Amino acid sequence: MKVWIDQDLCTGDGLCEEIAPAVFTLLDDGLAYVKEGPKVFSDPGGAEGLANFPDNMADAVIESAEECPGECIFIEVE
Repeated sequence: MKVWIDQDLCTGDGLCEEIAPAVFTLLDDGLAYVKEGPKVFSDPGGAEGLANFPDNMADAVIESAEECPGECIFIEVE
């Protein structure tokens, strides 16, 4: 499974990072981005910043998407 964030919709609340810090991070611009290990998908972000995440993180990533006030987290099933 893969995940990406639409930064245009991101409200910067940080709930995603709180729920799944291994997959999401907030940067200095106050917006959330996905990460894959140490690599942060911030250049570019959006749909171009599509990150893989381990199956054992699926519940946390789904919860992040459901709790996100900006509804900006998109999960793609391969």
